[in-house]
Amino acid sequence: MAIKIDKINFLGWENSIKLSNGIIDVVATTDIGPRIVRFGFENDVNEFNLDPKTIGLKGGDEYRYYGGHRLWHSPEDRKRTYIPDNDEVDWHEIENGVRLIQKPEKWVNTQKQIDIILSPDESRVRLIHRITNLGAWPIELSAWTITVLNTEGIEIIPQPNRDTDLLPNRQIVLWPYSKMNDKRVYWGEKYIALKQDPNNREPFKLGINNQEGWAVYARGGHLFVKRYYPQQDVTYPDFGVSFETYTNDWMLEIETLSPFTKLQPGETVEHIEEWELYNNVNVKDIDEGAFDEVVEKYCRK
Repeated sequence: MAIKIDKINFLGWENSIKLSNGIIDVVATTDIGPRIVRFGFENDVNEFNLDPKTIGLKGGDEYRYYGGHRLWHSPEDRKRTYIPDNDEVDWHEIENGVRLIQKPEKWVNTQKQIDIILSPDESRVRLIHRITNLGAWPIELSAWTITVLNTEGIEIIPQPNRDTDLLPNRQIVLWPYSKMNDKRVYWGEKYIALKQDPNNREPFKLGINNQEGWAVYARGGHLFVKRYYPQQDVTYPDFGVSFETYTNDWMLEIETLSPFTKLQPGETVEHIEEWELYNNVNVKDIDEGAFDEVVEKYCRK
């Protein structure tokens, strides 16, 4: 089926773009952003979560936690990272998709773009994220992509398994508020799993050098697969991790990062993700045997 692109009103964001292929659809609003505010099977639930307090809002100088999928720059900084994305974005069609173009971030002197490219006949979407240095001198940053997923799912993250002989083969990093005995996290032999619990308001975040370049989120019989392309022998932020995940009581975030990149004036860093969505995949609890079946069928094919 050919890709269909429509202008719609999505939850009060009047200038939104819907891409569909008859299997899945993706919605990005151009009233704010760049933000992707919906991803899912056609006529089915939104795999993403949105903050009900900010749905449909636009304009203003305060930073808002809209939810959905966004592009940030790392390392995280209260002033530099939390630039409001409350203004309209430009957009135009590209082959099988659209390009979202942010207005320049004046104080930071960067500009963000996201290409959304939908497969014509599969439940798959490719995203090309770009950050350009608009300033007069070099800057160093990592492109950081954050996907806010809906509640009551289970995330599966592969443990690194590279044979490094007498040397360590993984970095696992924790944020100050994270507790290693948090009941939502499972530290397994082959996988780390993280449950989203709407009754637990405490934040939890971990990072890892995800060598396989994927993580999945199972919820309500659907399986969301997020892929990216981690590199070896490069420098990543946050003690050297290319993958991070965060949860609280209203969502779970799957986050990937590009290597630290020094951008001369006018230069751009690019970071690619691929999303897939599968139906009738039931992961009901923590079980490495069940995880193996899911991983072999959907992640390592």
